[in-house]
Amino acid sequence: MSDTSVKFDRRMLEALICPRSQTTLSYDAERQELISKTAGLAYPIRNGIPVMLIDEARVLD
Repeated sequence: MSDTSVKFDRRMLEALICPRSQTTLSYDAERQELISKTAGLAYPIRNGIPVMLIDEARVLD
């Protein structure tokens, strides 16, 4: 099963916040990431499940 075969439920965005900045997130469907512009981090979504660990997040350019 690939990461793109399971869809992310966008309703989860209402419940999730960035663990570092405690702010709301935006969804990047193309990269399958949740973006925290305040913290400058992108949290991966794997198999439809957001990985909300700071150590797993990608630093935004």
